[in-house]
Parts: sequence; structure tokens; C-alpha cells
Amino acid sequence: MVKIRLTRAGARNRPFYRIVVLDGRRPRDGRPLEFLGTFDPNANPEKLSIDAAAVDAWVKKGAQLSPTVKSLMRRAKSRVAASA
Repeated sequence: MVKIRLTRAGARNRPFYRIVVLDGRRPRDGRPLEFLGTFDPNANPEKLSIDAAAVDAWVKKGAQLSPTVKSLMRRAKSRVAASA
């Protein structure tokens, strides 16, 4: 099954995450099918960039969102709605 989830990058004690599409059998930091965005929890305020159109396209193809990515998508959509 194809999953949309986070992969960790960055230095020790300074995590930085990429939102990626992976085959569910691959390891967390394995080679992704596609990069969809980034999430930096250490920035103040947190930096979040997601290609929502690409995420929706993968979901239509049957990809499953991880719980964390699902919550990040909700936060990204609420930020867009609040700024409009």
C-alpha cells in the first residue's frame, strides 16, 4: 500500500521533516516516490509547506495519509482559509 508520511532529516536535536509518498513496505527514510512538502517544527512559528493538489491526486489513486500528515493537512487548510 502506498502511504503519505513524514521522513526525518536535519541534525541531531534539530529535526526537519519531509512529506513524502512511499511504498508502505519501505523503511521510514527509504527512497520516496515523490516529495510533497516540508515541515519544520523548530521554526517560530512552525514552517509548513504542502503541495495540496499533489496530495489529493495521490489520495485519489489510493494512497493512505498517516495520522500526522492528516493533521498537518488540516492545519494547512485552516491557515489558507484564515488568510483568505
